[in-house]
Amino acid sequence: MGTDLIIQAGRRTIAMETAAVAALEARIGADFRQACDLILACKGRVIVSGMGKSGHVGRKIAATLASTGTPSFFVHPGEASHGDLGMITRQDLVIAISNSGSSAEVLTLLPLLKRLGIPLISMAGKPDSPLAQSADVNLDIAVDTEACPLNLAPTSSTTVTLVMGDALAVALLEARGFTAEDFAFSHPGGALGRQLLLKVEDVMHAGDELPQVTPDTPLATALLEMTSKGFGMTTVVDSAGQLLGVFTDGDLRRVIDQKFELDSATMDQVMSRRPKTVGAHTLAAEALRIMEDNKITALVVEDSEHHPIGLLHMHDILRAGVI
Repeated sequence: MGTDLIIQAGRRTIAMETAAVAALEARIGADFRQACDLILACKGRVIVSGMGKSGHVGRKIAATLASTGTPSFFVHPGEASHGDLGMITRQDLVIAISNSGSSAEVLTLLPLLKRLGIPLISMAGKPDSPLAQSADVNLDIAVDTEACPLNLAPTSSTTVTLVMGDALAVALLEARGFTAEDFAFSHPGGALGRQLLLKVEDVMHAGDELPQVTPDTPLATALLEMTSKGFGMTTVVDSAGQLLGVFTDGDLRRVIDQKFELDSATMDQVMSRRPKTVGAHTLAAEALRIMEDNKITALVVEDSEHHPIGLLHMHDILRAGVI
């Protein structure tokens, strides 16, 4: 098989599956709305089931539903007939997937689901199939032909099924008012979770790590404090512990350029008086944005009474994997 024929086969597959997905849009109507209403009214979990390739797609649909606000998991129909049916309760809802609508393992479950009064949504490519006829509502996943040249291997049909599942998940997400923060709570180990859940207090330096001097502290003494704490800066506080300013490596360069008397200068003379600060409950991602906008590498963390309680360095945020 020549290279040109291989490329043509790949492009033909993409074109056929694209056309199959495009045809799906017209089927998003009353049946789709009814399916969403049934899921929104469900007080339990959404159980997704399917055999073979339908089962593989069903696992992904269940995972997407679960991560977007609809509690869901996959149950293999063959295992369900041998004990796993006990995982399904009367409060649940079942989405059964079968392109033919006649998978024996799936059909075996139908009488039991009906007996328990469990709502059934089918995803079937044949509206007159046993599965579609038994369901409360059927989502039509029919395709004219598979992308497989033999019209045998599930290709276009599995793509269409997956897209129908995504359409359900997104519609339900919007109906529930599911937010990015809600998404982060179900993905705490991912980059989005770190961006939306990690707060300044989780990564800041506090206690004895916080560099601190007073306004009458000599410059030389302040430099020793900066060196010992290793942040390239120090806070300056008054007798009540309230933040007056900061002194940084950049301020030191300015002092040298302006030819201050280094032996006699005090913090009151050389500190920057309106430093950028954040609260402990500020999102680390927001703190990083403030640093980037102001071209600084550290922020003082203060409480509601303007007492410095911590220090956040850009390296801390980077180490935490926020970006």
